[in-house]
Amino acid sequence: MGTEIYLYLLVSNLEWTNLQLMSKFLKPVHGKYSLLMLILNVFAVFLLFSCGSNSNSDKNHLVFRYNEHKNIGSLDPAFAKDNADIWAINQLFNGLVQMDENLNVQPCIAKSWTISEDALNYSFSLRSDVKFHKHALFGNDSTRTVKASDFEYSFNRLLDKKIASPGSWTLNKVDHFKAVNDTTFQIQLKQAFPAFLGLLTMKYCSVVPKEIVEHYNSDFRSNPIGTGPFKFKRWEENLKLIFRKNDDYFERDYDGNQLPYLEAVAITFLPDKQSEFLQFAQANIDFVSGLDASYKDELLTANGTLRPLYENDVNMIRGPYLNTEYLAFFMETELPELQSDILRKAINYGFDRKKMMTYLRNGIGIPANGGFIPKGLPGYDATIGFNFQPEKAKQLVEEFKTETGISSPEITITTTSNYLSFCEFIQRELQKIGITINVDVIPAATLKDAKANGKLDLFRASWVADYPDAENYLSLYYSKNFAPNGPNYTHFKSELFDQWYEEAFTITDTKKRELLYTKMDSLIMANTPVVPLFYDEVVRFTRKEVSGLGINPINLLDLKHVKKTKE
Repeated sequence: MGTEIYLYLLVSNLEWTNLQLMSKFLKPVHGKYSLLMLILNVFAVFLLFSCGSNSNSDKNHLVFRYNEHKNIGSLDPAFAKDNADIWAINQLFNGLVQMDENLNVQPCIAKSWTISEDALNYSFSLRSDVKFHKHALFGNDSTRTVKASDFEYSFNRLLDKKIASPGSWTLNKVDHFKAVNDTTFQIQLKQAFPAFLGLLTMKYCSVVPKEIVEHYNSDFRSNPIGTGPFKFKRWEENLKLIFRKNDDYFERDYDGNQLPYLEAVAITFLPDKQSEFLQFAQANIDFVSGLDASYKDELLTANGTLRPLYENDVNMIRGPYLNTEYLAFFMETELPELQSDILRKAINYGFDRKKMMTYLRNGIGIPANGGFIPKGLPGYDATIGFNFQPEKAKQLVEEFKTETGISSPEITITTTSNYLSFCEFIQRELQKIGITINVDVIPAATLKDAKANGKLDLFRASWVADYPDAENYLSLYYSKNFAPNGPNYTHFKSELFDQWYEEAFTITDTKKRELLYTKMDSLIMANTPVVPLFYDEVVRFTRKEVSGLGINPINLLDLKHVKKTKE
């Protein structure tokens, strides 16, 4: 019966909505609902790439195709809080500045800028050749040039409480801003903040046109008009999203050729990573990001290299990602085991991070033998953390037993199901050095609330950079940021650390600030409020026909330099 249905779908030109309705009726009758949904999803992709594009066949190879299994909530940059949204929005919008692959701030719509000696006043000089995507509301020319007043409007919109943008915090340190004339935009800060230019690279700070936004209001989310390398074409939510090349885009490559090279971007929404990988393996999509448990062993060896089956068709790109995965101690706990820095150090020495990454992540990820600042970010130092020293760990456990009289130290790690395997690995390793570990698995929402309110003694957590500056990581240990009113979930407190943290805001010399960041990170590791597990890596898989995709530590998808050749 299932085969007959599948054949019927293939020979019938059914709309997607009809396919979904059919699946609802079939669900109670057949026990293979997940298989049927996979067939329906694959068929949807077939429809999209066989008849969903207006490009002629000669340009089909210039369409970059990828899947977004988490769906997209909005194409409005004021709501660019999730990675899925940010990736799509980055193709459509630009800001004053942008980040290169090495985390250096580069010009974008602002061709240059000056910063006052006290680091409080920023003056941006705008390009005069940047135009919004064409729209009838712009009048006879169907477009217009971006002006400084557009940034003034866009920033005020971020702060508008009626809009309730999740990106309003990016302007927390801003006192005021104004358009001096059409090509000069000024920002004054309340206090010096060296990471401010990095903040301005976030998609929240993109420029939007007032007349278009106020025409669509909340529907601007699905009718976006920006300045980016691609322009919005079509969006059937949860099914497909199409962008077309912006022929008026202002940026050029090093040889003077206009960007982008692609004609279009096509995004599908298969709901699970296994379906996504199937489409990638069959060359129906060009790109897969990340390593999911459903296909990691199929694609990679235990050492993190491509299996021979995929070497001729697939390229793998990997590099540091600004994400630290760790265990956190609540420093105000009443549990004797965790009040002891001796036992906290034993835990840090007591398991092999490299072995953990090999077995559980196929070698993808960097063992966290440094501090809390991840590799790839200025301030990182590989020498200030802990490596695997089982004998030293055992010695520290015995020292703890002698000092406290506790003969059988016991600790509970709280985690979510996604990281159960890591906690069970640590559990087995620490039992070898004399510490009994219990693992408590709770829902993510419950863990988030409990850690914010100091209800967990030891818990798994991660910190992905909001902006590419080590201050973002070190803010987790500033005493004025105690949770739930800030990100200091451990309630770590050090007067010396606080002094250095506040001093860092006054240092405008990049190298001097990086050295101070390293000292602060070293102080944290000496007091062991956390157990760094690993620094994540960005890993991307592309078909061999794709070039120029690149990689960056903030895992931003930038398609303006991507090229595709015919298969």
